[in-house]
Amino acid sequence: MQAFIDSLMGTAAGFERELFYLGGMALFGAVVVFGFILPIAGITSWLERRVWARIQSRVGPNRVGPQGFLQWLADGIKNLLKEDIIPAAADSPLFRMAPYVVVVGFVAAFVAVPFAGGLIIADLNIGILYITAMTSLVVVGILVAGWSSNNKWSMLGGIRSATQIISYEIPAGLAVFPAVLLSGTLSMQGIIAAQGWAPVDWHMFHSPFAMVSFLLFFVAALAEGNRTPFDLPEAESELVAGFATEYSGMRSLLFFLAEWGNLYLIGAIVATLYMGGWQVPVFTDNIFLLTAVQFGVFFLKSYFWVFVAMWVRATLPRVRVDQLMSACWKYMVPLGLAGVMGTAVMMVALPTGSMVMRYVMVGLVVLAFVQFVRRVRFHLK
Repeated sequence: MQAFIDSLMGTAAGFERELFYLGGMALFGAVVVFGFILPIAGITSWLERRVWARIQSRVGPNRVGPQGFLQWLADGIKNLLKEDIIPAAADSPLFRMAPYVVVVGFVAAFVAVPFAGGLIIADLNIGILYITAMTSLVVVGILVAGWSSNNKWSMLGGIRSATQIISYEIPAGLAVFPAVLLSGTLSMQGIIAAQGWAPVDWHMFHSPFAMVSFLLFFVAALAEGNRTPFDLPEAESELVAGFATEYSGMRSLLFFLAEWGNLYLIGAIVATLYMGGWQVPVFTDNIFLLTAVQFGVFFLKSYFWVFVAMWVRATLPRVRVDQLMSACWKYMVPLGLAGVMGTAVMMVALPTGSMVMRYVMVGLVVLAFVQFVRRVRFHLK
């Protein structure tokens, strides 16, 4: 009888520990969402307009707050105060639900994003698969928004989105496989652990095939995120505002909040898979200081690609629908397959890798960057 009582007490204690752990995860997740993801999405909307203005030699938001920094907050308050209009002919329940499906798909993906060695909501053993699955929910929300609006422009935008995102998930998925092969795991923390802090240890410099997959993933992720030059689902020149045409107020803002926040998610995945993630040299025994530095390094790597996405949007024109689909199926899917097969062959031929090849590839990237800086300085003159 005593053994039975002790067993029950042990089970209760284990349940309490599990409940405490789950509560801590939920609390940390709430802090990440409301204290980091949503503010970053808002601030990115301000920064993107400032970057566009600089690139296109015009004036961006510069009135609300220093350098217009509080413009994103003013826009959020303005949208909260706007009337939420639902068309009489729309499917009201689905129309109301669609923006929340989009936001849930975008926010839920951050559960498996490793911000630092000890900063992750859940280190899932299938982390990268979970992230790709969650981001796929966005297309459901966009398609529902287009269909429920009872508007031909919205319907066309929703159909375009479904076609585009589903198509570009294939090259994006293929571009993930080389990093998984090199790491031997699907865990996001495991993929980072398989790399080092030095660039020569990053997956992107393992071989030319890994470099191609790295670039391919970034381009495919921009297409999945409906970013220019792939923003066909909301092509205002031909579809008014596409799937978001009939939306107003905060519901309209939720779509674009997910788009801006998704930029950081894209950068975080790129940094994790191919750029060593939060890896830094161990320079201190202070776990809090080390975690802060890891978080800062990971943030800078991720936000660098946010800036590149802004730069692309301010520079390149929108492609046509037929060009969009041709680029995916005729070029990016074959390149993705070549990246996977080439990486597998390289791993069999050189099981321990080739440091000479890594240094050569790092040198080529450095030379390309130096040439780019020279060209920029020349044009600035």
